[in-house]
Amino acid sequence: MEVEWQPVETTSRNAAERADPPGDDPDAGERPHGRVGRVRAALVAGSLAVGRRAADLLYPPVCRGCARFVQSHAAVCPLCWASLRLIERPFCEVLGVPFSHDLGRGILSADAIANPPPFTRLRSVAIHTGIARDLVHALKYTDRTDLAPMMAAWMLRAGEGAVEAAEAIVPVPLHKYRLWSRRFNQSAELARALARLSGRPMVSEALVRQRPTARQVGLGAAQRQDNVRGAFRVTEAGQPLVAGRRIVLVDDVYTTGATVAAATRALKRAGASEVTVLTFARAVTVLI
Repeated sequence: MEVEWQPVETTSRNAAERADPPGDDPDAGERPHGRVGRVRAALVAGSLAVGRRAADLLYPPVCRGCARFVQSHAAVCPLCWASLRLIERPFCEVLGVPFSHDLGRGILSADAIANPPPFTRLRSVAIHTGIARDLVHALKYTDRTDLAPMMAAWMLRAGEGAVEAAEAIVPVPLHKYRLWSRRFNQSAELARALARLSGRPMVSEALVRQRPTARQVGLGAAQRQDNVRGAFRVTEAGQPLVAGRRIVLVDDVYTTGATVAAATRALKRAGASEVTVLTFARAVTVLI
């Protein structure tokens, strides 16, 4: 579409003389440093593209699950994707456990009715099996922090808007001794990636694990509850960051719910108005 140029109306003849009517040259009337900036930006973009291609030749993108070659980084191959048991509707609105049949929106599982959790809702990406279990294990035990952005992107989708509506993203904390031995907190890595993707603030200093606890792996449901009872507290500095706010509590895996329930109670005691638990995977034994 052609647009006819109209002269700029001005009361100053000198101002009119300074106005440069546009011609066929897209750079007409542009200051020299503006053209230099455009050229520099183009060169930088070209250099980055060349650098990415060179990096792909040296370090070709591979599947995050099985290391087969794929077309782009931060991806999984079709075989691994097919084995990923995503948690989709229908599921329990509170505990997020998938149903085998659609019973209608808003239906709760028997466990959610008999033992209501302290949090408002739980959402997870996938059932903790196959590649989902492998990704969690790689992040947690083999220092694959590079997996966190991809996993967080899936978690953002699984959250169904809870992250975007949150006023703070809080990772389930490790005790300082465990953090020292592991060197990083996998839940904090996921929370940090979620914060970058959503633009919502991550508040890692609000919730702390005030006493060391035994590893939950291998413990029964009752033992897990006893293990983490009273283990969490909100710091004095974290009180104003939590009180009256909608919180998304981030963890890597939901098993019996003992850990996130204890953490939620600490957040609620500090005045959190709502807590949504968001994990990458969750344990499911039998579909309801």
